[in-house]
Amino acid sequence: MMPMVAAKPRKRADRPVAASDEQLVADCLRGDQDAWSDLVEKYRNLVYSVPVKYRMPPQDAADVFQAVWTELFAELPRLRSAGGLRSWLITVAGHKCYQWKRQQTVRAALAEPTYEPVDTQALYPEWRQQVEREQMLRDALFELPPRCREMVRLLFYHQPPLPYKEVAERLGLAEGSIGFIRGRCLKKLRVILQDMGF
Repeated sequence: MMPMVAAKPRKRADRPVAASDEQLVADCLRGDQDAWSDLVEKYRNLVYSVPVKYRMPPQDAADVFQAVWTELFAELPRLRSAGGLRSWLITVAGHKCYQWKRQQTVRAALAEPTYEPVDTQALYPEWRQQVEREQMLRDALFELPPRCREMVRLLFYHQPPLPYKEVAERLGLAEGSIGFIRGRCLKKLRVILQDMGF
């Protein structure tokens, strides 16, 4: 039986980093546990971002996260189109968050609320578009060559931001080349995002 959620990222030796959803689902249906881990890794940020947009407490957000993957595991053989997996995950996560919100409303009516109020703006359709765009960006980053992907991660996702000198040391490059290579990597990323319709 496949594990429900991968505990940590791992190196993919026999599957491309940007494996298609169709390939991952087909491999999962054949019982490939690594494919399940790859699928969870690919969409973990997407799934978790939905309860975050509902401003759910971390424990409740983790429960929704687990519930979405449990439901996917059960529904995988009946999934009509693996190409619609991203949308399915967003929809199911949204439903689970809405159910949580309703439970919180009932509890609030019965007692003094002990939770942070839900941001009602997160309940409108705009959050769905934002979540999809965030996932498109993550997918596009996986399409970059490894050195570009690592450079983007170090320059834009590392907290606190790293100086060029440290980025150059980590990547084994000359410090003076970082700006030029960064520009080429961002250009590649822009082309990938345009091809995705971002």
